[in-house]
Amino acid sequence: MPALLEVEDLHAEFPTRAGVVGAVHGVSFSLEEGETLGIVGESGCGKTVTALSLMRLLPRPGRITGGAIRLRGRDLTQVSESEMEDIRGAEIAMIFQDPMTSLNPVFRTGGQVAEPLRLHRQMGAGQALAQAVEMLAKVGIPSARKRAKDFPHQFSGGMRQRAMIAMGLTTAPAILIADEPTTALDVTIQAQILELLKKVNREFRTATILITHNLGVVAGNCDRVLVMYAGEVVESGATSDVFKRPQHPYTWSLLRSIPRLDDDRRAPLKPIEGLPPDLSDPPSGCRFHPRCPFAIERCPAESPPLAAVGPQLAACWVTQAGRELR
Repeated sequence: MPALLEVEDLHAEFPTRAGVVGAVHGVSFSLEEGETLGIVGESGCGKTVTALSLMRLLPRPGRITGGAIRLRGRDLTQVSESEMEDIRGAEIAMIFQDPMTSLNPVFRTGGQVAEPLRLHRQMGAGQALAQAVEMLAKVGIPSARKRAKDFPHQFSGGMRQRAMIAMGLTTAPAILIADEPTTALDVTIQAQILELLKKVNREFRTATILITHNLGVVAGNCDRVLVMYAGEVVESGATSDVFKRPQHPYTWSLLRSIPRLDDDRRAPLKPIEGLPPDLSDPPSGCRFHPRCPFAIERCPAESPPLAAVGPQLAACWVTQAGRELR
């Protein structure tokens, strides 16, 4: 039986004056019903572009140039824009990074949460608003009926994020994409939002794609993890396997750079040396090799495939040859 979502060899690019930026290069993964998949990596690694590609919402002049995105076997790269409008919000919903810019400041919040029901479920305004109020209450907004009449600027950052989650869930989509849902929120509110996403996953069996740069968030919330670097997937597998024994030097370096409570406080942090590459002119071979402490002669010459290394997949000549990262 095929997975709920199958992404195969996805490519997306942005033509610029400096050249064509290959923001997503050969990304493949699958997503099962009720599963939570984390996508992690540095800023600019292609996480958000991957998510926007799934929604067919790449800002111009960005475009999908290859690959397939199959939702229940239907390739979304081949459907018309009008068909895609029926799918967005109904079957795949997305929570964007900044709820303040995602919510329209001149419309009341309840009406905006109700809008997907009017568009995709053909509900009348009154019925849609009643269900929107019910969903606002489910995501933890107190006095939901009263707050539905408020404008977005009258909500705190955490409450706006809850309203965005409510909007995404009104139509009971099969997939919910959360792009950095805890950015700019304080630690307590972050924990509440993440707990809410867990509750959504349990209650609605919604498959969730959680995009973040925070490895701690992935460790506590995701069944599987996809590690991206320079537009490519460099490692994937069960979260526990990847975190316990990373098989790509980039993943190993990310985990090593996180401060630990049992570290010597006087010891310097362990950053990843160098800078991410220019995607209009990426390095030859493995894109991480200029920054990799384990690079061998083959690394700049040939691009490694994503292959089985232990229980996970990794695109690394070093670990595919049986060498451990230490």
